[in-house]
Amino acid sequence: MTYTWYDFLGNVGVFLILWTYLLLQMEKISSRSFVYSLTNAAGALLVLISLCFQFNLSAFIIEFFWLIISLYGLSQSRLEKQKV
Repeated sequence: MTYTWYDFLGNVGVFLILWTYLLLQMEKISSRSFVYSLTNAAGALLVLISLCFQFNLSAFIIEFFWLIISLYGLSQSRLEKQKV
C-alpha cells in the first residue's frame, strides 16, 4: 500500500472533523458557531476529494451529507450574525 497525496488530504479532513467534535464535547466551541461548521465543511470536503481517487460509496454518502449539513450551518451562522 502506498501513501499518496490524496490519502494525506483525506487524513487531514478526518483530523479536522474529529478535532472539531472533540472541541465541541469539551465545550470549547458551540455547535452554532461559524468555526464549527466551517471546520466540519473543510474536513468533509477534503475527505470527498480523497474519495475521488479511492471511491467508497458509504464514505462518500456520509461525507456528502456532512458537507451539506455543514454548509447549512454556515448559512445559519451568517444569518444570525446579520441579525445582531
